[in-house]
Amino acid sequence: MTYTLQQLAAGSYDVLLDGHPVAALVCEVDRSEAVRGWLIELLDDASPAERPAPFTAQSHAFETRAAALEWLGIHGEGISDAPPG
Repeated sequence: MTYTLQQLAAGSYDVLLDGHPVAALVCEVDRSEAVRGWLIELLDDASPAERPAPFTAQSHAFETRAAALEWLGIHGEGISDAPPG
């Protein structure tokens, strides 16, 4: 299984598994626009047995984007800034 990202807007990404969108990665900010963290959430509700690895829950929170990418196994490559479509 290979995860990649496709940037949608600043702080918003589709998480692709083998080229198909399965989750969203978004930057969470507070009212002053300070970054509070990053959230990865599966697009479809799935039972624990149906979730792709490493998902053990519907969503996972991270302090940094780098931590989220590391959790997905993305190391520099696999990030596309090209707009969708």
